[in-house]
Amino acid sequence: MQKQKSDNQLSSFLKSGSLLSILVIACTAVWVLTLFFPLADYLYELPSGTSRAGWFGWLALSSAWADLLRRPWTLLTYMFLHDGLWHLLLNMVMLWFGGLMCCRYLGQKRFGWIYFLSGIIGGLFYLLVFNLFPVGRNSVSTLVGASAAVLGVFIAVAVYVPNQEVAVWPFRNSRIKLKYIAIAFVVIDLLSIPASNAGGHIAHLGGALTGWLYVVALRADIGKLLKKKPFKAKETKRNSASSRPLSDEEYNRRRARDQKRVDEILDKISRSGYDNLTKEEKEFLFKM
Repeated sequence: MQKQKSDNQLSSFLKSGSLLSILVIACTAVWVLTLFFPLADYLYELPSGTSRAGWFGWLALSSAWADLLRRPWTLLTYMFLHDGLWHLLLNMVMLWFGGLMCCRYLGQKRFGWIYFLSGIIGGLFYLLVFNLFPVGRNSVSTLVGASAAVLGVFIAVAVYVPNQEVAVWPFRNSRIKLKYIAIAFVVIDLLSIPASNAGGHIAHLGGALTGWLYVVALRADIGKLLKKKPFKAKETKRNSASSRPLSDEEYNRRRARDQKRVDEILDKISRSGYDNLTKEEKEFLFKM
């Protein structure tokens, strides 16, 4: 029963046509295509790995600025390439996990912005570090994978609802707050740079920084919008009970009351997550 339910959920997700499902399908399809490269090498009597090297050379992000100028699209296409099944699987699981929460709390449109901005800025972060520091000047490397974009999405959610608790495998019986998971990811990436896959971990940090900045900027704009004083003219203000126009004093009093309620609901989301709002609170927030 549980397996059937999970299969139905996965099928519904893939058929939903959402941006999240499209990204998962696109990344998976590109990886499946790479499985046929050995066949192409064999049929055309090419040295082993020729097709794969050509594909990655055309779409992966190079650490050389000159290569980026010749192939500017690689700043976007590198996110759809993955180096092996486990690389793909881990990224897609994290994308599904973080993407669903991001769409729930921030909306699908903002999820798209966070995902692609995190991926692009993560790639630029990788380029800058490898060209500014001696460690990258003596060789040219390439970057592939959606990790920077995925981590940017996860960090954005963790900043937006830091106290939201989730069950983490294999600790199914305990729940961990998102902010602690996010901190762990960032610390692991920082400590892993000298060990292996330095370019990947650097790009992760660029993506994480983007996700954090996006939510900080979003909250600042929301705060300014919600705290903006209402115009006193050119707006018809009516009392719903008597259908008579509201006075400026009555209108401003109502706005102040609504603003206070919005602040209380936003504080509650930060403390315990959106799911813990009552139906009435969700409706009020949506209306506002």
